[in-house]
Amino acid sequence: MSTSTRAFRLLAVAAAAALLVACGGGGGGGSDEPLPSVDTSSVAAADPGSTLDAGWQRRGIAQIFVRSYQDSDGDGKGDLKGLISRLDYLKSLGVGGIWLMPITASQDQDHGYAVKDYRAIESDYGTLADLDALVAAAHARGLGVIVDYVMNHSAAQHPAFLNSRSGASNAFRGWYVWQSSHPSGWSIYGSDPWRAYDGSWYFAPFWDQMPDFNLTNTAVVDWHHDNLRFWLNRGVDGFRFDAVGNLVENGPSAWENQPQNHVLMASVRDLVGGYQNRYMVCEGPSDPAGYAASCGSAFAFGHQSDLIAAAQGDTTAIAAVAAYPSTAPAGAATFLSNHDSFAGQRPYDQLGGNVAQCKLAAATYLLQPGIPFVYYGEEIGMAGASSLSGDPKLRTPMSWTTAGGFTSGTPYRAKSANVSGFNVEAEAADAGSLLAFYKTMLALRGSRPSISAGDYQQPAATGTLLSFQRTQASERTLVVLNYGATSATATVTGLPANATLASLYPSGDAGATASAGGQASITMAARSVRVFDVR
Repeated sequence: MSTSTRAFRLLAVAAAAALLVACGGGGGGGSDEPLPSVDTSSVAAADPGSTLDAGWQRRGIAQIFVRSYQDSDGDGKGDLKGLISRLDYLKSLGVGGIWLMPITASQDQDHGYAVKDYRAIESDYGTLADLDALVAAAHARGLGVIVDYVMNHSAAQHPAFLNSRSGASNAFRGWYVWQSSHPSGWSIYGSDPWRAYDGSWYFAPFWDQMPDFNLTNTAVVDWHHDNLRFWLNRGVDGFRFDAVGNLVENGPSAWENQPQNHVLMASVRDLVGGYQNRYMVCEGPSDPAGYAASCGSAFAFGHQSDLIAAAQGDTTAIAAVAAYPSTAPAGAATFLSNHDSFAGQRPYDQLGGNVAQCKLAAATYLLQPGIPFVYYGEEIGMAGASSLSGDPKLRTPMSWTTAGGFTSGTPYRAKSANVSGFNVEAEAADAGSLLAFYKTMLALRGSRPSISAGDYQQPAATGTLLSFQRTQASERTLVVLNYGATSATATVTGLPANATLASLYPSGDAGATASAGGQASITMAARSVRVFDVR
């Protein structure tokens, strides 16, 4: 993670700070209060199986912030029943699954990363029965459901931490990282990660209300494994793991990407792999390749910046984008932006509202190799909220209609700045909209194995032109993009001799024919993409 990661996460939780006193948060607490019980019951594997197609995740996954997606009861906050009502939309978008940001009971009651009960649903979102209904409804539509899991830290209100802080003799003391005196020489994301409590110090680098687990304690690891089986047994299709670079610390100069992190995640991968057709992806911003190896899949941090710059015509970025898949891990999870500001603002804002450039960025990562993640609202060009900053700016209610359409009540957070013009209702009626374009690109990905899972061949970047081929068995797809502001002709090589190029996108466009030497000239309009079936 970059130095800015912690600052942005602190902004995300700052809005919840006022709730802590009312909820019993903070470092203090009466020593005479009875200690809560901790559910450490074991959970045996009971795989319900899978009805999903193999490789469902390769069609693309929509990242959903439930609190901001759809409210079903008028309280101004999104919930699981609201999400169920929008599954047909997600199916029509063309993704193969959805990732839910934390849905477990939380202390922050917003972003959800301060988990206070790993086996319960956030009360604002509904119940376990609602989750079961969501999973069943998603599976009925061929959609997978993965959920966020926070292994690195809990909420300070978690019963295990409340026990742990009660004293050195408590059985849960070793579940967290404690020192009897203030350790010196530490600085994580520009701040001291050690927090004082009752004469001792606990380790909490992200926030004093999110203490780190001691993941060198096998009892803690076994408990996390039980929690994972709890959700897998209910039928969820996998997990997104938060902050895996921060799991174990070996000293003030060795607190990130330690070898134990990879061992921990490899054991989790084995657990998840014991269930049929499941998928997991890890967030490790400063070592994407390393965590792709240990987790099986990891987000391609850094690549998203090149995708955005390429869409703006940056020739250095275009060359980087062309080269990336050739050396990227097979489990690279690509994206344009997400819920964290350190990963960048929403694409619409980064690209200054240029819809043509939004389409180019989308086409690039949806047609290249990887497992693409579409952040909710990206497909309609949702902007951040002009009245907000930091992470909340990126997590505004989904823009369903000109008025919002998110709730019948008062939205808990400000709407997107461009909700009146960029919303599902308006774009669904416009064949030239960004939404229509996303549906087309995802449909190509879903219908052509060469795009969803094929090899990446003949990448070529020349100025503002990029071309590459995707192959799977006898199927071959050619993709050509022009990121420039003027028309250009792309010379494509490495095609089969005398091959026929039939236009897949735009549909109805004239095709082309390769020469005996496997070369073809493709005329490209300014800021355009063309996709061909090669035979």
